[in-house]
Amino acid sequence: MSLELLLLIIVVITALAFDFTNGFHDTGNAMATSIASGALKPKAAVTMSACLNLIGAFLSTAVAATIAKGLVDAHLVTLEIVFAGLVGGIVWNLLTWLLGIPSSSSHALIGGIVGAMIAAVGGHGVNWSGVVSKVLVPAVVATVVATLIASVGTWLVYRITRGVDEKQAEKVFRHGQIGSAALVSLAHGTNDAQKTMGVIFLALMSYGAVSTSATMPPLWVIVSCALAMSAGTYTGGWRVIRTLGKGLVEIKSPQGMAAESAAASVILLSSHFGYSLSTTQVATGSVLGSGVGKPGAQVRWGVAGRMAAAWLVTLPMAGGVGSGAYGLVHGIGGYPGIIIGVVLLITAVLAIWLRSRRARIDHNNVNAEWDGSLTGGLDAPAVQPEEAGREVENALRMAFNSDSEGPQLTVVSTDDPNSREVIRS
Repeated sequence: MSLELLLLIIVVITALAFDFTNGFHDTGNAMATSIASGALKPKAAVTMSACLNLIGAFLSTAVAATIAKGLVDAHLVTLEIVFAGLVGGIVWNLLTWLLGIPSSSSHALIGGIVGAMIAAVGGHGVNWSGVVSKVLVPAVVATVVATLIASVGTWLVYRITRGVDEKQAEKVFRHGQIGSAALVSLAHGTNDAQKTMGVIFLALMSYGAVSTSATMPPLWVIVSCALAMSAGTYTGGWRVIRTLGKGLVEIKSPQGMAAESAAASVILLSSHFGYSLSTTQVATGSVLGSGVGKPGAQVRWGVAGRMAAAWLVTLPMAGGVGSGAYGLVHGIGGYPGIIIGVVLLITAVLAIWLRSRRARIDHNNVNAEWDGSLTGGLDAPAVQPEEAGREVENALRMAFNSDSEGPQLTVVSTDDPNSREVIRS
């Protein structure tokens, strides 16, 4: 087996591994609000999202063409550059997943490839106008638009349903959330799965297996990328789901439906025009907007600030990892360089995964109350909204029942400061 063929096989496998991480990293984009509001059970949510991601991946290839030809000079691309770029994307994806930060998988991938290209041939190998017009500008505009749409939509929902019984409204909006969450998953498949297709397309052109004048990747590339992303989605990116669903805003069903509808509309529109936007930033902006638009809602701006900081450094940090990976693989050269590069990537992945096991987050505790940090409050059992309501109702029944062995109500004076503190509690 020639060195070039071996490197092509490794690139394809690594690209599919990135697609897998993209799937579980971005599951929260579609399902965090539905899980947090109790509209869908956690496992049912990720299963539905996986199926719709799979379908969505076949609906459009416009973004794949943008990644393959719009960001770097396809004539200067080598398989070493593509591999190094994928390393940058995977490592940054896993680090942000470990911290529960919903950063952009798209920007991690693009940053890794751009960084590797700069390390290989310099800045002239990058189509900077394409990076600005197809990546940076859409990222800012789409996030702002999604935030505004979700904010206005949430305000209108609560305004329109102001005289409706709250419990009845919650029940109706939970059903509506199933449809809106499904639409976000479908939209996610039309945008994010295409990015890995574009990378493999780029690698095939570099190897000479596909003409540089081709307009779309081969069918086997589309199918394999769709399957890899849906498999990753099914595993559930519980750490990111927890941050989006519990850490940023306390989500109710009306907010969730407004946020998901806003995110889906922006993502689908961007996919149609071939913009490689960050679905994570759009979804996060929508969740933030749902908190701003709800009267009296609490937005945790500290968490939002950490997310924004991660967004700002994603491109340069992933680019740095991609640049370093290229320098290592190309510097050593030949079979040893490839093997060492793969071994180091596997080592980094295992180290991050083992670190995540120290405070495990899964479908059993993803809805545990947020206690100031990602892992805070995990020891307390997760309670679905309707279950919490029943617990309060049962506690009140026990308190008013004089024959009950449970806690009894005690009449206290409001003139006593200690009594007032108890009442507030």
